[in-house]
Amino acid sequence: MAKQNTVFKDAFNRCVKLLEQTASLPSEPELGATLGVSRTTVRAILTRLEEIGLLTWEKRRKIVLRKPVAADYFPTEETDSLSEIIERSFMRRILAGGAEPGMQINELELAREIGIGTTSVREFLIRFSRFGLIEKRPNSHWVLKGFTREFALELTEVREMFELRSAVAFARLPGDHPAWQELEAIEAVHHAILADIDNRYLDFSELDERFHLLVHRASKNRFIVDFYDVIAIVFHYHYQWNKTNARQRNARALEEHLAYIAALRSRDAIEIELACRQHLKSARETLLQSIN
Repeated sequence: MAKQNTVFKDAFNRCVKLLEQTASLPSEPELGATLGVSRTTVRAILTRLEEIGLLTWEKRRKIVLRKPVAADYFPTEETDSLSEIIERSFMRRILAGGAEPGMQINELELAREIGIGTTSVREFLIRFSRFGLIEKRPNSHWVLKGFTREFALELTEVREMFELRSAVAFARLPGDHPAWQELEAIEAVHHAILADIDNRYLDFSELDERFHLLVHRASKNRFIVDFYDVIAIVFHYHYQWNKTNARQRNARALEEHLAYIAALRSRDAIEIELACRQHLKSARETLLQSIN
């Protein structure tokens, strides 16, 4: 049921997005094909659209009553898959600070926090254990482990290959692709943090994850996107251990992100590579300093 509800909410949000661009909707079969859902789900979507006053419909006749507003959409966290929900909760624990080698993670506690069964949480943690980032202990406990300099160098080398490929793919997305709108929203948050950097510099970690994951997803390569989970864990919770010059470091990274975003908008392959390499070089230096 939870999976079906997530599918419905995701499709509903995409349908509302369509209403921002058009004053009419196609037939139910055509709408189902556009959204990739069943006719039953389409009817559930139309019913909710009518309930919130976006349109009226009767059989084939659909009349749009107004333009959508932000409140019409389901929150993003309600449209994520179960794996994304678990990942976000797990990452929030890491990025919140205080994570050190030896920190224990309890499957049951994490499952209760999210409101799901322990089996799904265990499967998620097992995926990370393949990379030596966490280690299984008795009684459903896991332990965060430290990283060697060699591990970090290998990781940054692979990250650069994957991200350069993803950045080029991002620049090739059509102008009406939702990723561009998300990039605009991310850029606005960058400016907001920089405007209040003394008080908000610690907000950078989650924003950094959000930005780079958006870029990686443009690759449409499941292995690249899956690998980014490992990248995020390693880079960000090492930042938590080494808070030296965190404000200056994060301010510089925010500026590098803005240059990176501008390069993506230019769709110029050379500009994108230069901006991407510069930022990843800084990230690599920060990571290595946190290990030393």
